[in-house]
Amino acid sequence: MNYRAPWWLPGGHAQTIWSALGARRTRGARPAYRRERWATPDDDFIDVDFATHAHPRGAPLLVLFHGLEGSSRSHYAEAFADWARAHGLAYAVPHFRGCSGEINRAPRAYHSGDWPEIDWILRRLQRTHSAAGGTQVLAVGVSLGGNALLRWAGEMEDAAAAVVGAVAAIGSPLDLAAAGHAIGRGFNRQVYTRMFLRSMQPRALAKLRQYPGLFDEAALRAARDLYAFDNVFTAPLHGFRNTEDYWARASAKPHLPRIRVPALALNARNDPFVPADSLPTAAQAGRWVTLWQPAGGGHVGFAAGAWPRGSLFGLADAVGGWLLAQAGGTPAATAADPASA
Repeated sequence: MNYRAPWWLPGGHAQTIWSALGARRTRGARPAYRRERWATPDDDFIDVDFATHAHPRGAPLLVLFHGLEGSSRSHYAEAFADWARAHGLAYAVPHFRGCSGEINRAPRAYHSGDWPEIDWILRRLQRTHSAAGGTQVLAVGVSLGGNALLRWAGEMEDAAAAVVGAVAAIGSPLDLAAAGHAIGRGFNRQVYTRMFLRSMQPRALAKLRQYPGLFDEAALRAARDLYAFDNVFTAPLHGFRNTEDYWARASAKPHLPRIRVPALALNARNDPFVPADSLPTAAQAGRWVTLWQPAGGGHVGFAAGAWPRGSLFGLADAVGGWLLAQAGGTPAATAADPASA
């Protein structure tokens, strides 16, 4: 991806914030969705939004896994819906538990390494898409969703190819400890961490009302960074000893060499959340993983175009085009994108 930030978006913070708040996401009307509620194997539910735009019978299905506190209305989700509509693909956004506007029922939520959930969702989508005459399933994950998706691909190894044709991760914290500490410092802590906690803490407290005594309420209310929040809520509710155990076991980076389906990892080297020195090298990624690591882009940013708005069309075009090109099921032609490094 040969991304060069426009002159009026200098630096990773501007590229992150403007892409989320001001950049154009679609060329026309915002995407319309049809929602399905799926019962999970543990007597809970998730909500899956399917774009209602027309597409040819037999078209591939693009599945997007959103990031932390995201949804089908996140800026990147709407940009990929627009790209899918323009290229004649079916499109679906599964919501992680509790992210669709209604609290889920089980004494759990979602987390960065939830590859069994990814597996269940993708296999169900693949079955229903195939039964309807569709061809391949392609999957893209953003930030947290991308880490979980690549974690799934590494865990599945050769079996992943029976489910998807290719996968991509955008802005994903593949080393969760490095990213978790980075977002807890300085400007990141004052802006992004506060933004996330404004929705995460109320959702956690709603879960506590469902299950009194599930965790320490005072400690949850006192959490001022994701490390503390994960230590009280995310880690213990999902089978991890503590934050360190969660971040270590959920990170996708150590599992990249196990991937046996074409995979893309796109990370801007000026991402405020993901330190450049934590990104995988080609040797660490393995031959099935393509690395795009442009100098700019911010966190899931990559807005381009003229002042004063710009658009996200280039991001969706680049990643969506790569997925379509790689969907034949062979290893990626190169393990890096030197032109964009």
